[in-house]
Amino acid sequence: MNQKNSLGLNSCFLDLNDPIQLFKTWMDEAKKTELNDPNAFSLSTADKNGTPSVRIVLLKDFSKDGFTFYTNLDSPKSLDIENNPKASMCFHWKSLQRQVRIFGSVNKVSDEVANKYFSSRDYESKIGAWASEQSKVLKNRIDLFERIDGFKRIYPKTGNVPRPENWSGWILEPTMIEFWLEGLNRIHERLIFNKESNNWIKKLLNP
Repeated sequence: MNQKNSLGLNSCFLDLNDPIQLFKTWMDEAKKTELNDPNAFSLSTADKNGTPSVRIVLLKDFSKDGFTFYTNLDSPKSLDIENNPKASMCFHWKSLQRQVRIFGSVNKVSDEVANKYFSSRDYESKIGAWASEQSKVLKNRIDLFERIDGFKRIYPKTGNVPRPENWSGWILEPTMIEFWLEGLNRIHERLIFNKESNNWIKKLLNP
C-alpha cells in the first residue's frame, strides 16, 4: 500500500507549504527517470486577440521568483508575451506518471541574467542564436548554413560571442501551481497551490 501524506495523497506530494520546494523534488526525480529532457514543458501563450499557441520549450532555471526559459525576442512566443504577458506551463513526466501545471505573468529577465546564461552556452548554440531568424520563412536550408558560416567568420571560436540584442530570457512568475499524479480508474490525485497576498494556499482537487 502506498504511504500517504497528511492530506491523504501519495507520499510523493510530501507535506510542504511551498510548491517550489515540491517542484524541485519532483524535477530531481524526473532527472533520474526521464530518458530525454526532463526540463521540457509545453508553453501556452495567446496573442492580443486571444488566439492560443503552444510549443515545447526547455526550462533553464527556477527559484521562488519564477521559471525561466530563453528564446529569440522576435519569435511568435515572445511577440505573444509582449502583447499578452500571461502564460501557462505544463510538465509531463510519463516515467513518473506525474504532471505539473503552472500559470502566471511573464517578464523579461535582466540583461545581466541573460548575458550570464548566454555565456554558458556552447559555441555552436551561440552562433545559432545569431544565424536563425526564428520562425521566419526560410527559402532554402543552404541559406541558413551560409548565415551560420558567416557568423562563424565574424565570431571565430577563439573569440567571444556576444549575446544578440534580440535574444534573451523570460521568467514566468507563478500565481498557480498544480501537481497531478495518475491514479487507477482515472481517480487521479491533484494538489493545487494558489498565491494569495504573497502566501501559497494549497487545496485538494477532484480528479
